[in-house]
Amino acid sequence: MIPVQLILKNFLSYRDATLDFRGLHTACISGSNGAGKSSLLEAITWAIWGESRATAEDDVIYSGAKEVRVDFTFQSNQQKYRVIRTRIRGGTSVLEFQIEIPSGFRSLTGKGVRATQDLILEHIKLDYDTFINSAYLRQGRADEFMLKRPTERKEILAELLKLNQYDDLEERAKESSRQFKARAVELERSLESIKIQLQQRETTEAQRVELEAELNQLQQVQASDNIQLQSLQVVQHQRQNWEQQLSFVKQQYQNLTQDCDRLQQEQSAIGSQLSDLEKILHQEAEIKAGYAQYQSLQSQEEAFATKFEEYTRAGQTRQQKQQQLTKQIHEIERQLQQAQAQLEALQQQERDIQQTLTKSGEVEAALSQLTAARHHVARLDELQMQVTPLLQQRATLQSQLDRTHAGLVARLEQLQSTENQLQRQQHRQPQLQQAVMDVAIQIEELEKKRVYLQRVQEKGHERRHFIERLQAHQRDYEKLLGELEQKLQMLQNPEALCPLCERPLDEHHWSRVVEKTQAELEDTQGQFWVVREQMAVSDREIQVLRQEYREISQQLAGYDGLREQRGQLAAQLEATTDVQQQLEQIAAEKQHLERSLQAGDYAPDKQAELRQLDQYLQQANYNEQDHALARSEVERWRWAEIKQGQIKDATKRQAQLLARKPELQSQIAQLQVRIQQDQTDSECAKQIAALERHITEIGYSSEQHNNLRIAVRQAQSWHLRYQQLLSAQQQYPQLQTRLQELEESRSARVTERQKLGGQIESIIQQLQATANPSAQIQALEQQLAIRRRQLDEQIAKLGRLEQLALQLETLQIQYEQQQQQLQSCKQEYRVYQELAQAFGKNGIQALMIENVLPQLEAETNQLLSRLSGNQFHVQFITQKAGRSAKSTKKNAKLIDTLDILIADSRGTRSYETYSGGEAFRINFAIRLALAKLLAQRAGAALQLLIVDEGFGTQDAEGCDRLIAAINAIASDFACILTVTHMPHLKEAFQARIEVNKTQEGSQLSLSI
Repeated sequence: MIPVQLILKNFLSYRDATLDFRGLHTACISGSNGAGKSSLLEAITWAIWGESRATAEDDVIYSGAKEVRVDFTFQSNQQKYRVIRTRIRGGTSVLEFQIEIPSGFRSLTGKGVRATQDLILEHIKLDYDTFINSAYLRQGRADEFMLKRPTERKEILAELLKLNQYDDLEERAKESSRQFKARAVELERSLESIKIQLQQRETTEAQRVELEAELNQLQQVQASDNIQLQSLQVVQHQRQNWEQQLSFVKQQYQNLTQDCDRLQQEQSAIGSQLSDLEKILHQEAEIKAGYAQYQSLQSQEEAFATKFEEYTRAGQTRQQKQQQLTKQIHEIERQLQQAQAQLEALQQQERDIQQTLTKSGEVEAALSQLTAARHHVARLDELQMQVTPLLQQRATLQSQLDRTHAGLVARLEQLQSTENQLQRQQHRQPQLQQAVMDVAIQIEELEKKRVYLQRVQEKGHERRHFIERLQAHQRDYEKLLGELEQKLQMLQNPEALCPLCERPLDEHHWSRVVEKTQAELEDTQGQFWVVREQMAVSDREIQVLRQEYREISQQLAGYDGLREQRGQLAAQLEATTDVQQQLEQIAAEKQHLERSLQAGDYAPDKQAELRQLDQYLQQANYNEQDHALARSEVERWRWAEIKQGQIKDATKRQAQLLARKPELQSQIAQLQVRIQQDQTDSECAKQIAALERHITEIGYSSEQHNNLRIAVRQAQSWHLRYQQLLSAQQQYPQLQTRLQELEESRSARVTERQKLGGQIESIIQQLQATANPSAQIQALEQQLAIRRRQLDEQIAKLGRLEQLALQLETLQIQYEQQQQQLQSCKQEYRVYQELAQAFGKNGIQALMIENVLPQLEAETNQLLSRLSGNQFHVQFITQKAGRSAKSTKKNAKLIDTLDILIADSRGTRSYETYSGGEAFRINFAIRLALAKLLAQRAGAALQLLIVDEGFGTQDAEGCDRLIAAINAIASDFACILTVTHMPHLKEAFQARIEVNKTQEGSQLSLSI
């Protein structure tokens, strides 16, 4: 993969940036720490694989921005591709993949981000892990491989070679092996249980035959008892029918007795009613005479009621007409009062008008005075219009002169204050010079301490990172020691299994496993104590550095204040150099101002213009006070105009009143006549007189009407007795007929009751002649119930035996099937055991590592010879003799490892004894060799190499050799990018990409 162009928008520290890689072969990305150098490389990995150092997906977006976009164009396998990845804050990512064709770029984007990512991996043949472990030597991870323990190095190498897939296969094979083994044990236990159960088949069959015989005998006895019970139940049923019939007949006999008693009572009641009706019928003549008198009185009362209604209607009509007449008269009287009031008002208005007309002479004199005053005000108004602009102009000129005078006075005071201040500064100049020199000396001392503090801080960071790596190693060693001790405790059991293959161990293999584990434990303990000692030494170094850092930091606390003080003192000293010249200028300007103020000759043109205006105003002879008095005189005589209007209105009103007064007098006389006529000659008065005559003609008397009503109420009793007579005449023959029917019905019921008495005696005799079988039936039912329970128990027992026999037949089939399954499980168990051994560390993985290490060692030594001038040589050791108290050189057991032996002119020594620069060169050679190996195994050519911060631990000679090594291997790569923050190293590269961080984000500049 060869980069062509990178376009960033809102990615990490970049707002908008574009980097064109065309023409770059070996280039340096330089800039200060935190400027955004590594962010360029993170942008490439984020665009292609969606991976970066950010913990959350939205963290790659520039602070305050809503969307990030990275557009990366690269070349792979002679073909140019383009990847565009965007993301909205809080949303999802969008990924586009394009390929270059003659007409531009054509989209290869799949359906969704995952599908597009798979297409990208298919074309470039590199995943993220392979890229960062091959082409990208990331910041702070150069020594990661070397600092691991030998066993961990082997694990890292296996992980880089992607051998962990075989670990998954091994684990899956072991899991399947354990499952088949557990299944086989379970099947063996199940077969043993089934075999024990199948031994019960003969016993179960004998019990079933015996139960069937007992069941047949019980069923025969039960059938005989059921027949006897049925015969007894027939007899009992007959007795129950007779008892029910006896109860029914007795009930009928009782009902008939009640009916006879009821009929006897009804006969008595009807006889009483017949005697009452006979009494009423004997008074028939008397009742009819009284009823005729009642009818005559009622007719007279109805005639009086008719007269009363006619009398009432006539009285109501008369009252209505009387009210109507009164209303008409009242309306006319109201109109009369209104006309009289209007006449009185006219007379009052005549008196007021006459009083107004008497003042006409006085008003004429006042009007002549008003006219003269208005002529005088008009003349003054014309003069005011001419003078007003001149007055305004004079006020403006006077205001300008006053402001000029005030400005001169203020300027004079300002000059006096400035002169005093400059004189004080002139006296302080020697003191400021001495203070500037003292502060400069202090700042120089503190700057030296700052440089030393930075070195202390860098040293502390280096020691802290080293301790963190040692702590990680310590935790790994503690975990490994715990596992080894647990393994040794498990091996103390004589029946212990092998920890690897879980097979039983004989004495020889058991001793070999124990010796191997003990040797690995001792080796690990030795490495553990070395790490502890290194941690203790590093802790002491960090404590010393921290104390020194705190002391220097306290001394540097006033550094910023001193720099600010130096700036202020320098500015004050610079300001005092031209103080004398300023004092002379101020003195001259003060003298000129004082003379102008005393003579008053400032603003001469405005003062001349003001004098001209004053002369013209004196000639015009205009006085504002006289103008105001003239206006007040006009206001004093203005009442004459008002009175003149009132006199004119009074004259017109007087003529109107003289015309209106005869009309009102005539209207009043007409209304008085109408009142007298309506009281006697109106239509309502005539109707009222006619109604009074009609009431007299009716001749209604309320006293006679009341007496007649009393007589009618007294005679109403005859009407009631006449109704009773009519009812008696109708009911008497009906009651006689009903009495005869009741007698016949009672006689029939007495006869029927006698017959029912004979039936009751016959049924009682039948019951006495037949015995009651209830006791026998109850005893038989109890015996049948007991025997039925016995039958149910026997049937249930027989059913259980038959079910058991069926289950045993099923178990026999299951037994045969499980025997077949057991053989299959054992076979599968053996197969998966062999697969687990093949996929394990000592199988395919060990073989692949053994094949890769010679190639890795050769490539490492070739690169290391360029970096160190043929001073270092690296050797990879995969096996070593185990350390044990019982072992000798001849019988020493070999254990698997991945030790790295480094030899130089002084011999072979451990990695930790080499300096930082030497260790980095070794790390760089191994890392680069691994990168080439990984790219070769991935099927992709390693055309891009990125070295992130590789110069920080190198001395000048080491940096030169590293640059020389990069130049030496430049022909192996299409593009090499080196990242550094050291300014003097960027000069070694002709092509430089400089990164600067500003308030608008990181900025790029390319120089070739």
